[in-house]
Amino acid sequence: MKNINSIEEYDNLRSWPFIEAKKIIDSFGGFEEFKKPKKDFVIFETGYGPSGLPHIGTFGEVIRTSMIKNAFDFLVQCPSKIIIFSDDMDGLRKVPDNVPNKSMLEKHLGKSLTSIPDPFEKFKSFGEHNNSMLKKFLDDFGFSYEFLSSTDLYKSGFFNDMIKTILKNQSNILSIVLPTLREERKKTYSPFLPVCPNTGKVLQVKIEEYNLKNNTVIYKDPNNTKLQEISVLDGNCKLQWKVDWAMRWMALEVDYEMCGKDLTDSVDLGKKICNSLGKSFPINLIYEMFLDENGEKISKSRGNGIGIEEWLRYSSPESLSLFMFQKPKSAKKLHFDVIPKNVDDYKKFLEQYNKNNSLSKCDNPVWHIHSGNPPKIKDYSFNFNTLLNLVSICNSTDSDVIWDFIKEYDKNINQKNDPYINELVKYAINYYKDISLPKKKYKLIDENSMEIFYDLKNTLINLNKSSKSEEIQSQLYEIGKRNKFENLRDFFKLIYQVLLGQDEGPRLGSFISFYGIGKTISLIDRAIKNEDLSK
Repeated sequence: MKNINSIEEYDNLRSWPFIEAKKIIDSFGGFEEFKKPKKDFVIFETGYGPSGLPHIGTFGEVIRTSMIKNAFDFLVQCPSKIIIFSDDMDGLRKVPDNVPNKSMLEKHLGKSLTSIPDPFEKFKSFGEHNNSMLKKFLDDFGFSYEFLSSTDLYKSGFFNDMIKTILKNQSNILSIVLPTLREERKKTYSPFLPVCPNTGKVLQVKIEEYNLKNNTVIYKDPNNTKLQEISVLDGNCKLQWKVDWAMRWMALEVDYEMCGKDLTDSVDLGKKICNSLGKSFPINLIYEMFLDENGEKISKSRGNGIGIEEWLRYSSPESLSLFMFQKPKSAKKLHFDVIPKNVDDYKKFLEQYNKNNSLSKCDNPVWHIHSGNPPKIKDYSFNFNTLLNLVSICNSTDSDVIWDFIKEYDKNINQKNDPYINELVKYAINYYKDISLPKKKYKLIDENSMEIFYDLKNTLINLNKSSKSEEIQSQLYEIGKRNKFENLRDFFKLIYQVLLGQDEGPRLGSFISFYGIGKTISLIDRAIKNEDLSK
């Protein structure tokens, strides 16, 4: 059932998941003339290479695809589903670093992942182990999906008709693929990779002859150079992955699939193959890659990013979902310092959503994060950044100490009735221990700055202890102006460096209000005496 009633409402939904969903709808006639596909449902696909364990990029692709699917379901009456496709028939190219029994795996290099023993000794094969980890990963996050195994679909004959079509049109496909290859690779390239019946290895060999009548190919056995004939059907051959990707689109009738920018050329190639066979191809979104703190592309092998377990140690799954939602077509830094902002932005968006009664609330990120049903939380007057700095000033990893400050600030908040804040306190303590504390470096007050801190102290003394954050912030601006700071940002930076041991911090007026004017005065006194504020 449609959740909107007019083309005007349809047009006014403009967040990127709706934009992408509308592309799909347009391919089936548009909102007013929408016609179901012949298969009666729309297929969203996301692929997974199971040579390693699921990572933060896997989460990003699935959550973004889920957001588009939910937007599609909201706009039109048509069943849809997400297919998680595992390329588990791929040959193992190298032994991963994070597995046991490496010497055993080395003996099986080149074999399909589903024909290699499980180094963890829990499943029948390495591929089955990693597929199981992927499904657990997706289930833990509550994703709705249908799981498909490349090995199962090849060996069951599901792909046979499309593979026959590929064989019949191999010369046209070669004319598309070969110009994209290096000269040396062109000499041996074929769309078909025979699975050696003796060794089980997926062979990168030159195909000597294509036999369309028998649906076979002939190649030289790399072990003895004898000619071998093998069927291309029922999993006896695997397709080269770019051709395989296009074949999969056609066989599964995929309507939508996104991928990273590094696969742009592969997407274009796949579309050309589909076109050459008179078949349609899915709508694509090309998303940008993640960058590390130095602006370099994140690589699993280099370990220069942040893992999903790390993010969830310092923040909620919802904040990670927000990070994935924001600007998928823009390169984004994925490192620890982006976490606090996403926590606080999630809270802001949630508060905005719950205050909005119009259809435009569906463009709010939290609508997409929570599949159209965001929760309600109390409107707290402090945020995660404030908690982080409170923990930092307290130099304590004891949650009871932090809660004493919170309850003093607002007696209506407590651990039992405010689970949201309780979780934030845990995250803040973890973040402080692992991220903030090692970087803290307090600046001592020199002669040129001493009068500034006396001015700050005296200003706070003259303020009413119940002064609100805005009043405090206004007085702080005046102090900066009185002390001839051309850029007030430099003034606040000095305060942060001396009192917090860092270059940046929360809105200072809000933090002083939360921490307490009296306690802030005591902290300034200690700084004036050049005491060690890290203790």
